[in-house]
Amino acid sequence: MPMLPMTKAEMAARGWQELDILLISGDAYVDHPSFGTPLLGRLLEANGYRVGIIAQPRWDTPEDIARLGRPRLFCSIGAGSLDSMLCHYTAFRKKRRDDAFTPGGKAGARPNRASIVYANLARAAFPGIFLALGGIEASLRRTAHYDFWSDSLRRSLIFDAKADIILYGMAEKSILELARRLRDGESTVGIPGTARISDLPEDATLLPSYEDILAKPTRLLEATLAIEEQVHHAGPRLAQPHGKKFLLLEPPPPPLSQAELDALYSLPFTRQAHPSYSQPIPALDMVQWSITAVRGCAGGCAFCSLALHQGRRLVSRSPQSLAAEINALTKMPGWRGTISDVGGPTANFWNAACRANPSTCRRRSCLTPKICPHFDLKQKEYLQLLRQLKKLPGVKHLGIASGIRHDAALQDPEFIDGLAAEFVSGQLKLAPEHAAPAVTTLMRKPDFSQFERFCELFTACSREHGKEQYVVPYIMSAYPGCTMADMQRLAAWFRRRGWKPQQTQCFIPTPGTVATAMFYARCDLDGKPLYVAATDREREDQHATLLPKKRS
Repeated sequence: MPMLPMTKAEMAARGWQELDILLISGDAYVDHPSFGTPLLGRLLEANGYRVGIIAQPRWDTPEDIARLGRPRLFCSIGAGSLDSMLCHYTAFRKKRRDDAFTPGGKAGARPNRASIVYANLARAAFPGIFLALGGIEASLRRTAHYDFWSDSLRRSLIFDAKADIILYGMAEKSILELARRLRDGESTVGIPGTARISDLPEDATLLPSYEDILAKPTRLLEATLAIEEQVHHAGPRLAQPHGKKFLLLEPPPPPLSQAELDALYSLPFTRQAHPSYSQPIPALDMVQWSITAVRGCAGGCAFCSLALHQGRRLVSRSPQSLAAEINALTKMPGWRGTISDVGGPTANFWNAACRANPSTCRRRSCLTPKICPHFDLKQKEYLQLLRQLKKLPGVKHLGIASGIRHDAALQDPEFIDGLAAEFVSGQLKLAPEHAAPAVTTLMRKPDFSQFERFCELFTACSREHGKEQYVVPYIMSAYPGCTMADMQRLAAWFRRRGWKPQQTQCFIPTPGTVATAMFYARCDLDGKPLYVAATDREREDQHATLLPKKRS
C-alpha cells in the first residue's frame, strides 16, 4: 500500500482529483503507528476518505499548505508529537538545537505555537474551510492554561487559532464522526471528545473562567482537577467562560475496544519515512521496530500528560494481533531480527483491568497512594506473552524499552525475575523521580522505598542469572513543593551508593497538567501554600545538586 499523498503527482497516481481531508503536521511524515497524524490518516483512508498530508510546511507563505488543493470536507491541524514550545525550548528556556521529528534531527522546521500558525496559513490558503485542531498541543491547551514560556495565562487555543473545533485525546472516534457529519451535511455540535466555542451552553458544569483564573491563580487547580475528572470518568459536559463566549467541552468517547485497537494497528503502515526525505528522522530510529501493546495509563502522575491524553482506562491488544504485526515486520526491508519494545505508556500493564465498576470510581490514580485492590495486574500473562512473541520465526531478540511501574512489579517477584533473565540488555530505566516523601506524594508517585526494594530484587535476580545489569533512575528537580534541602538529600543518596545520575530533568510546567496548575497556583491540592522554584536561577540551583559540573 503506497503512502498517503504529499504531492499532486502522488494524488494522480491514486486517480484522485481532490482530497476529502487534508492533515497538516509539524512532524515529518513517517508512515508508522507511533506517529499520530499518519495513524489517523490511515484510519480515515480505511474508512473510504481521500486523505493527504502536508508535513512541516513553510510558515512564511501559504503555498505549501495549498499544494494539494482545497479539501472537500476539512483541514485537521496538529503541531506534532510534542507541544511546539516544548519541542523548541529547554527547562531553562534556552533554544534547543535538535528536533527528533525532523529530517537530520535539526531544529527549525516548525514554528513556535505551530497550531496557531498553521491555522492562519490554512485560512489564507482556503478561505472559509472547516478547521479542526488535534494532537498533544491542542489537547492540553484546549482550556485556559498556564504557558511557561511566556509566563502567562493563555486562553483556550481555539480562540487564538480561530479554529472550528478541537479534537482532544487520541481522536480516532471523534475524527471519524466529524468526517461523517461533514460528509453528510450534519451539525458538528455534540461530538464526544471535542471542544468548541459556544454561546451560553445548556446542561454544562461551569469551570472557573479565564478571567477568574487570571484574578485568582488557585482557580486553575480547581479547573484542572475538574477536567481530569471528566477525562478519567467520562464526567459531564463542561463549559469555561472566556469573556462573553464559552468554551464547551464534550465528555470523551469510550476508549477503543480491543477489536478496534487490533484493527487500527493492522492498517498497512510501511514503517518508513516518506521517500522525499534525504536524511534520517531520529524519532523513527527509536521506534521503527517497536510494538504498541497497550494504550492508556492508570498511573495518573501529576506532571504527566499521558493519562490526560490517552485516558486512564487501559485497552490491550490481543496476542494474535501482536503476533501478526511481528510476522509482518519480519518481512519488511531493513529487518534485522530485533523487536525493540512491546509496551506502551506502562509495559507491565498489558491486560491489566479494573475488577470494580469504573463508572463509580473517583480515584485519580489506580496506583497511588497505594495500588487499588480492584486493579487486576496480569504480569505473569505479560511475561508469557513476551516469551511467545520471542519464539516467532525471524525474531532473534526482543526487549522492553517502555517504562514499567516498579511498585506494580513488586506485586509479582516472578515477573521481576523473568524480566531480568530474558528481556533486559544491561540497563533498565525506571522513574522514581524523587526520594522525598512530600515530593513523591505531590507527584502521585510511589514512596522511594519501593524503588529501593525493586533495585535489590532486580540486582539479585540479574546476578542469579549471571548477568551484570543496572537500574537507571529518572530523576526530576524543581518540582512544585521540592526544596533545595530535598534535592541535597537526594544527591546524598546517590553519593552514598556511588551512583552518578544519568537521566535527570528539571520540571517543565507543560500545559494542562495538575503539576503545572500547582506551579501556577503556588498551592497543593488542599489549597495549602507550596514552595515553588519559579525563577531560572532557583531551578538551575536545584538541578545543579545532581549535575554540579553542568550548568545551563
